[in-house]
Amino acid sequence: MFTNPAPLAQTVDELRGGRHSLSLYLEQQMMRLEQVEPHVQALLPEPERAVRLAADAAALRARFPLPAARPPLYGALLGIKDIFHADGFVTYAGSALPPELFAGPEAICVTRLRDAGALILGKTVTTEFAYFEPGPTRNPHNLLHTPGGSSSGSAAAVAAGLCPLALGTQTIGSVIRPAAYCGVVGFKPTYDRIPTPGLVYFSRTVDHVGLFTQDVAGMMLAASVACDGWSPDPLPDRGPVLGVPDGPYLHQAEPEALAEFEKQLLILQARGATIKRVPALEDIEALNALHRRLAFGEFAREHAAFYPAHQELYRPRTVEIIEIGLTVGDDELAELGESCVTRRVQLEATMERAGLDLWACPAAPGPAPRGIESTGDPNMNLPWTHAGMPAITLPAGVSQNDLPLGLQLVARYGEDEALLAWTQRIGEMMGEG
Repeated sequence: MFTNPAPLAQTVDELRGGRHSLSLYLEQQMMRLEQVEPHVQALLPEPERAVRLAADAAALRARFPLPAARPPLYGALLGIKDIFHADGFVTYAGSALPPELFAGPEAICVTRLRDAGALILGKTVTTEFAYFEPGPTRNPHNLLHTPGGSSSGSAAAVAAGLCPLALGTQTIGSVIRPAAYCGVVGFKPTYDRIPTPGLVYFSRTVDHVGLFTQDVAGMMLAASVACDGWSPDPLPDRGPVLGVPDGPYLHQAEPEALAEFEKQLLILQARGATIKRVPALEDIEALNALHRRLAFGEFAREHAAFYPAHQELYRPRTVEIIEIGLTVGDDELAELGESCVTRRVQLEATMERAGLDLWACPAAPGPAPRGIESTGDPNMNLPWTHAGMPAITLPAGVSQNDLPLGLQLVARYGEDEALLAWTQRIGEMMGEG
């Protein structure tokens, strides 16, 4: 096992207050990187990483010599999925294509985190163009298993303690699922709550920017910086009302994951949560297919200028989805895009009728599959991504082979602050002795 503690909020608090030296912190993290990275392979290689980081840290100290004036993420190391542009770094997007084809200005979210004091550890490995062709990254809990994808390196880097914060993206399940597989917290906010410009897009209609941390306290800090207009409100003084989406959607999960999910529900119910089983997503097979046609159709259009001249450089599964995407006409694509709002309205109407605060369901069909040839099944995350609703993974239990499992919680569109607040409370309820 190659996991290690790296709590964001605690780390930043110590660095901002001067109780932990920024230079010593970087030295410790570079030693950790030397020991772990050859095994986990979460990052893109960078020969002079330590030298660059020392210079970046010196510049940060010079800008903020006084602890009271230091920004909220002062000194925290940040992993950036190699699908975002970041000044000083080449964006490869996990691909063999010439990177200048999709070069661009720094992503708004990267600039926002830098301005808040984060130091870029480096680019993290992504599957090719954030789809299914994997990179070399392995799960820090067991190197024989996938970390998930497409934000493979970001989830693994946070789980391994290489950095306390990382950026990812989700088009189907690329934040929530790898977070579950790697035993960390993954947050996919409301659609476009974290701005997407500066991203090598897969599907502009459903691409979400997401975050990885080791705990909910760290996620609340990171989200308050990364999300537009963050403004938390107090929760009601009662336990959460959780809706379980009964039916074929839930049955996509494996028996072991469902058994652990039921165990977590019993714990929560015993500690004050109300559990309501609500029929939902009965048409999940049709929705799974619809969402993919939408994403593939938009992906084919993103690559229309590159694909004809560089087809031989695309890996087989990426070629396959481009060819599928080319069969999606403009009228069909527009109709598919409209279904996102329709689905959101349906799900939120169900929540209102049942009096739910959140949906609760497994974050993945089961634990991380063995091998790194596949990144696992994202279908447990797909409907919430399609609807643009905020979702989070909370580590919850382990499988029979000692790999992490995750609880997925989903809130209404725009209620990201409430989602994180409820998640913190739920985490406390699950962790009570």
